[in-house]
Amino acid sequence: RGGMSGAAVLLQVKCILEPLSLPESPASPDGVATVESSPTVPCIFCEECYVLAEQNQLLKHMIIEHKLVIADVKLVADFKRYILYWKKRFAEQPITDFCSVIRTNSEAPLEEQDNYFLLCDVLPEDRLLREQLQQKRLREILEQQQRERYDTSFHSMCMFCDQEFTGNRSVLLNHMAREHAFNIGLPDNIVNCYEFLAVLQEKLDNLQCLYCEKVFRDKNTLKDHMRKKQHRRINAKNKEYDRFYIINYLEFGKSWEEVQSEDDRELLDNLEEDWSDWEEHPVCAVCLFCEQQADTTEKLHLHMQKSHGFDFLKIKSELGLNFYQQVKLVNFIRREIHHCRCYSCREKFQSKGGLISHMEETKHITFLPARSTWDQPQYYFPTYENDTLLCTLSDSEDLIPEDQSEAVPVVSEDISSLKALKQSSILNQLLCEENSSHDKS
Repeated sequence: RGGMSGAAVLLQVKCILEPLSLPESPASPDGVATVESSPTVPCIFCEECYVLAEQNQLLKHMIIEHKLVIADVKLVADFKRYILYWKKRFAEQPITDFCSVIRTNSEAPLEEQDNYFLLCDVLPEDRLLREQLQQKRLREILEQQQRERYDTSFHSMCMFCDQEFTGNRSVLLNHMAREHAFNIGLPDNIVNCYEFLAVLQEKLDNLQCLYCEKVFRDKNTLKDHMRKKQHRRINAKNKEYDRFYIINYLEFGKSWEEVQSEDDRELLDNLEEDWSDWEEHPVCAVCLFCEQQADTTEKLHLHMQKSHGFDFLKIKSELGLNFYQQVKLVNFIRREIHHCRCYSCREKFQSKGGLISHMEETKHITFLPARSTWDQPQYYFPTYENDTLLCTLSDSEDLIPEDQSEAVPVVSEDISSLKALKQSSILNQLLCEENSSHDKS
């Protein structure tokens, strides 16, 4: 721990001199009520006092004059009560009973060395104090929020249209979100709403954008900027706003960003565990030619091969069918069988049983018509709405030659020629075919 000068210690702890300050609350009758009600905070060791809003000056004073460093001071829920507690304890016992000693310039001569004292929550008493202050602050904040939720005496002006609102705070907040696209969160997530609105109004009065926080020359320029840049929102990275959101008070020593990131990590960490109890339901796919069902695609393909002489996997491999071509082939066969029509010789039968007997006896079941007959857009649409077999299809494991590959069907976003689009649509083709078949009959 040696080799660190006093100036280095001061520089090192500069980043923690930003405690979260809260509105003053009634002091508890613990013997120091008079001191707690004072607007100043005393030094732990001497009679120096500082205004609560200037607590950074007090921290610097204690570092420079008394060599005391308080770790993670920004996470202390109630800075004043924290200081008063340790002022009392240090008066009762030596500082070394509580603090770790940091020796600086340990390799230098003894007169150039300094001892700094670190007060942190590694000490059980300090951690317990921080947790108690956190719980006390949380109770006070929740009570304050509860009062605001049911307060019907709320009165304020809209920051954007000067419309006046009375009753409940939610009326104004919902109005700004709905009418001005300015959403600072749900009313139930906000606390100290009056102060929050006052802070925002002051920024606007100073011609400052609430999101990028740039300052503009006049009110109209600011309004145009916030509207055009969609900056009608607050800067989530601005710590000044943290005290107005309940989430920042819920967990000891954590900000809303840390709570949120931990929630995300928990979801990722438990993802595998969450899926471990997944139970896959049987496939229950139906044969293309009869009513036989199977709980796996392997069993279904084996049934069609042995019972009907139809080897779907072989056909898929020989023709190099991709996923969409398989879909069209299945839907084509389904439709032909539904109409009791042999897809090889086009002969029509009175029953499905008669059709299947004919196709098996003549081996027509294995003779698919030309690709152009079934490889058509109309067969993208399922013949049966609940055809589970379609859900089990997959691309061929072998690479498909480029001349046999087919692009995924995409509906164009360009509707400038709507008439041409309608004429070339799949539904229009189906309608023409249906009308043609009616004319023939």
